[in-house]
Amino acid sequence: MGTQNYANAMLKWKLIFIFFPISFAIFSMAHGQINEPALKPNIIFILTDDQRWDALGYSGNDIIQTPEMDKLASQGVYFKNAIVTTPICSASRSSIFSGVYERSHKYSFGSDQIHERYMTHSYPNLLKDAGYYTGFFGKFGVKYPKMNELFDEVENIVRGDEPDRRGYYYKKLNGETVHLTRYAGQKALDFIENAPRDKPFSLSLSFSAPHAQDNAPLQYFWQEEPDKLYQDIDIPDPEIADDEYFNKLPMAVRAGFNRLRWTWRYDTPEKYQHSVKGYYRMINGIDLEIAKIRKKLEETGQDKNTVIIFTGDNGYFLGERQLAGKWLMYDNSLRVPLIIYDPRAGEHRDVDDMALNIDITATILDLAGIKVPDVYQGKSLLPIVTGEENSLDREAVLIEHLWEFDDIPPSEGVRTEEWKYIRYVNNKSIEELYNLVDDPKEVNNLATNPKYKDILDEYRNKNDKLADKYEDLYSGTPDDLSVNMQERKAKFNWSVPEVTGEQQAYQILISSTREAADHNIGDVWDSKRVEEAGSTNVEVVGASLDPDRSYYWKVRIYDKINRISEYSKAITFNTKIN
Repeated sequence: MGTQNYANAMLKWKLIFIFFPISFAIFSMAHGQINEPALKPNIIFILTDDQRWDALGYSGNDIIQTPEMDKLASQGVYFKNAIVTTPICSASRSSIFSGVYERSHKYSFGSDQIHERYMTHSYPNLLKDAGYYTGFFGKFGVKYPKMNELFDEVENIVRGDEPDRRGYYYKKLNGETVHLTRYAGQKALDFIENAPRDKPFSLSLSFSAPHAQDNAPLQYFWQEEPDKLYQDIDIPDPEIADDEYFNKLPMAVRAGFNRLRWTWRYDTPEKYQHSVKGYYRMINGIDLEIAKIRKKLEETGQDKNTVIIFTGDNGYFLGERQLAGKWLMYDNSLRVPLIIYDPRAGEHRDVDDMALNIDITATILDLAGIKVPDVYQGKSLLPIVTGEENSLDREAVLIEHLWEFDDIPPSEGVRTEEWKYIRYVNNKSIEELYNLVDDPKEVNNLATNPKYKDILDEYRNKNDKLADKYEDLYSGTPDDLSVNMQERKAKFNWSVPEVTGEQQAYQILISSTREAADHNIGDVWDSKRVEEAGSTNVEVVGASLDPDRSYYWKVRIYDKINRISEYSKAITFNTKIN
């Protein structure tokens, strides 16, 4: 992809270089360098950890202080309704690297590593192959054994495990221990200063802030300079924080990590003030580093040809619904800031369309003039940035959080500009439906209102179709299901797809009705995860099955890198012994 405007601009640069070398040399010396003009832009991609969409002054937040982020937004293109397709750091970052949904790459916490086939098409790999000088500093967030091969310079900078400020204060610059934000920022400055001038560079800068130090009583730790902020004010209480909003949540959410972490951060006025101010201060610390980066670009004469993309890896609850963390399908958890500043475009715009984290990958390659791989599932935002297009022409988006973890119920749904549909993967009968135009805070669940039955059915079908469309090509779904009744015991059989390779575990559900099976409810038996490679004559020990009765069953499997397949289609069987 690309644009005619940029092609014309590059032609002009070539003519200037051919016919006016002396003038160009004078221009270069004035900016502290003598080199050929880069025909491709430098690209700086800045990713923050847990920064929600309105933790930004430009969004209308009149408390938080983010002058550099606001400046980027006012000079560039600001996407007002940017969302992540999966609101958790590991899966979201995998989607950003690979350009595909979690449904496809199947990577999250618990996975041994991301599948090699998806990283082959990752943006840093393709940029490096195309001649870019590539760097990465900060939280990588994805298990990938070839991480170092993706970049010319790389340092994975992660929070420490200590239950106090040492989680953020253990790296040193010039012999002095500094905050991880300052450390990563300095690495970026050094990269910009020293990157070769005979090729364009791509810098990925991934801050750990403002993520809380989860195992520390104080949770948030910031630099000295932001400490002066918010000293004489009280942060307003969160919206929709009354008991009624918490009590409307599914039991699995009320009993899960979202609630537990709320008790760590927000369950007293003192904790709430400390945590939100700390969260805002850590974001201000990132803002300070962005200011230094932009100054460095100016000093090195690279500011006119460097595109800056800024976003967060997921949204965040600041006490709404009496919750903390992310993971859920509400907009607090999904929406993130997204800014693209291209000094060559020269026009500020605020864009209403839904932009996705998986769009960033295609956009980076489009900026670099690299063909976007067909496997990518996002869209380049470059035509919006240049003004060549006015709309992303996007109707419905799949949203999902598929990590199987007892304390965070996996969920999925569909979001459009008008509607939000949510259901829970392990009990699809728990559904929510919101009209985002009339109910932007998502408090009036219409799923049980007969008046909206047709819309509910429509969005159930949308969810099914999108899930099928983006199903992983390399994990496969077990098929050829059958049951043998032997000595009054049921023996289950299935085929492991060739693309899966080796099965290392399985999970079987036995349901009393077709409806329960379709909703993934093993109301008769749920084997949970069973560490076994066998798929023939598998006996589910402990299941109590009545004689001469029909049941439904389905199975899903875990591959050798611990990715979970979709459930098979449910089939019926009878316990009658002939």
